[in-house]
Amino acid sequence: MTVVLVHGNPEIAAVWGPLVAHLGAERPVVRLSPPGFGAPLPDGFPATVEAYRDWLVGELEELTAGGAEIDLVGHDWGGGHVLNAVMARPDLVRSWASDVVGVFDPEYVWHELAQCWQTPGEGERAVETMAASPVAERARRLAARGMDAAVADRVAAGFDDTMGECILRLYRSAAQPVMADLGAGLAAAAQRPGLAIMPSEDTFVGTEEQRLRAAERAGAQVETFDGLGHWWMTQDPARGAAALTRFWSGL
Repeated sequence: MTVVLVHGNPEIAAVWGPLVAHLGAERPVVRLSPPGFGAPLPDGFPATVEAYRDWLVGELEELTAGGAEIDLVGHDWGGGHVLNAVMARPDLVRSWASDVVGVFDPEYVWHELAQCWQTPGEGERAVETMAASPVAERARRLAARGMDAAVADRVAAGFDDTMGECILRLYRSAAQPVMADLGAGLAAAAQRPGLAIMPSEDTFVGTEEQRLRAAERAGAQVETFDGLGHWWMTQDPARGAAALTRFWSGL
């Protein structure tokens, strides 16, 4: 079985480093970086919700064509791409895990920073400010929100103007009711075993009620990480790896 990891915003694949170290060498691990987020942005790529879904489907098709059976794991927007891809092509994975199921609930409201990025003018000013900040300052802000400091240093160094532009395009393409409409198809994800990861202190991805409701509609098991936040995979990677391994072992 091949573990495929998809990260989110404003991140690069380094965010998975501590978790991968705890997964051990038994399973091959592939880290996929969405275009613009630590990977080149192809000419004409629109960086919308649908475009990232289609990108991930294409990557999974290549991996499965090579004989891989995939346990797919997504964090932040990577978790959104995972669910969108699985809803469209459940045949491409053995299982899936996501820590953002709540954003597909019809009552989900985008967090304050997302709403800033979705606002013309205000969003451009926000990403310009991010780009103008020294790497050390960007890393400090990530660490203050819960990311491991060493990982934050690497992730902060990966931010550039291309990522900033992709942030704006992606979030604007996902303004409500887009996510609620996509969430109407959550039952399709139940065609494959799923795991809804729920860090108790993650304030970006919906209320507990919204997350539980979406997980039930997707037919997913629920793993609650008490005391952990948005970057659970850097805060307690051993705990995260144990939960994922336990889920896979039960399939």
